[in-house]
Amino acid sequence: MRHRVATKKLNRDSGHRKALFRNLTIQLFEHERIRTTEAKAKAVRGKAEKLITLAKHGLERGDAYGVHARRLAYAKLGNKKAVKKLFDEIAPKYMERPGGYTRIVKLGRRQGDAAEMVMLELVSEE
Repeated sequence: MRHRVATKKLNRDSGHRKALFRNLTIQLFEHERIRTTEAKAKAVRGKAEKLITLAKHGLERGDAYGVHARRLAYAKLGNKKAVKKLFDEIAPKYMERPGGYTRIVKLGRRQGDAAEMVMLELVSEE
C-alpha cells in the first residue's frame, strides 16, 4: 500500500533520486524551461514551486528572514547561481501570484522507449 507516501521513487536509490531532483530544479531555474519525462516533471514540479514560494516570502518579510530563506534555498539546491536567479529574477516576477508557477506541456512520446515527454516551464505573465 502507498498510503501517505509522498515521493515517486523513479526506480532509483535515494541519493540518485535526490541528485536528479536537484539537477532538474537547477536547470529549470536557469533555463526557465526543460524537456523531460512526465514522471520526472511531476516529481520536480512541487519542489520547484516550494522553492519559489520560499523566495517570495524571503523577499516579502525583509532582511533577516531573507538571508535565512536564501540559506535554506542554497541548502536544497547547492548552486549559488541558481539561488541568485531565483531570488533576483524569478521570485519578484511572481509576487502577486498565489501559486501555480509552473506548467507541464505534453510533447508526445520519445522515439527510443516511447516514454511520455513533456516541457516543464515557468509560467510567464503575458
